[in-house]
Amino acid sequence: MLKRRLFSLLLLTVCLIGQRASAQSTLELATGGTPRSFTPQALLARADAVEIHVPRDIAYGKPMSFRAVPLADLLGDTPLPEDGVLETRAADGFAAQLPTHLVRSRASADAVAWLAIEDPAHPWPALPGKTVSAGPFYLVWLGPKASAVRGEQWPYQIVRITIEASPVARWPSLAVDSALPADDPARAGQRLFVTQCLACHRIDGAGSSDAGPDLNTPMNPVEYFQPAALRRYIRNPASVRDWPGRVMPAFPPEQLSDVELDRIVAYLAYMARRKAGR
Repeated sequence: MLKRRLFSLLLLTVCLIGQRASAQSTLELATGGTPRSFTPQALLARADAVEIHVPRDIAYGKPMSFRAVPLADLLGDTPLPEDGVLETRAADGFAAQLPTHLVRSRASADAVAWLAIEDPAHPWPALPGKTVSAGPFYLVWLGPKASAVRGEQWPYQIVRITIEASPVARWPSLAVDSALPADDPARAGQRLFVTQCLACHRIDGAGSSDAGPDLNTPMNPVEYFQPAALRRYIRNPASVRDWPGRVMPAFPPEQLSDVELDRIVAYLAYMARRKAGR
């Protein structure tokens, strides 16, 4: 009897694991009307699925080849609001905000978005420092302007894509005061924060990702880091403190310049002052 119960428990566990793996191998596209779900096999069988070569792959840090479909073709005739975004949700909670003007382009002179699909029969290699690959769905960019697309806009392990209003429209508390001068570093920092940081962090609850901690509640990093230490931590977290479960990546100068880093810190400082009513 005990053996039978143990066998039943083992069988149930295997089924649950299988269901979880199956769920993670499905992409939900909720971009208008009824949400659509795609398996890797269904996307790989599309007529527009082709082999592409990415000379500068962000996730793998080396040239890579993938079977992929143009994201614009997958979206089809879905109307994309001019000031909206595509939000890509990853299995780990990472939520990239991709401006619609960026993802709708099909021009060969621009950066063109492709959805790379991992063939279950031919798995991709594990990501550097990880035990999992970028699959089964990974957004990559090709074209002369692909190098200008920021690293946080190459989301991998995508499970859901939705059309949303701009982050500032969804969460007005993200915005700096309209009276702030146009050249104030905090204003530029706000734009960088939305692209670089909001994918993992909320600020005062604003945002949709829970991958990382809120960066203003209960405390803002500028309130417990010395300025030089905070800049060093953003540049390379492991150079300040490291632990086995750390997931925050480094942001080398080619991904985030010193000026841009200073602007993000200026935005964080602005948000800390506003929280304190100063």
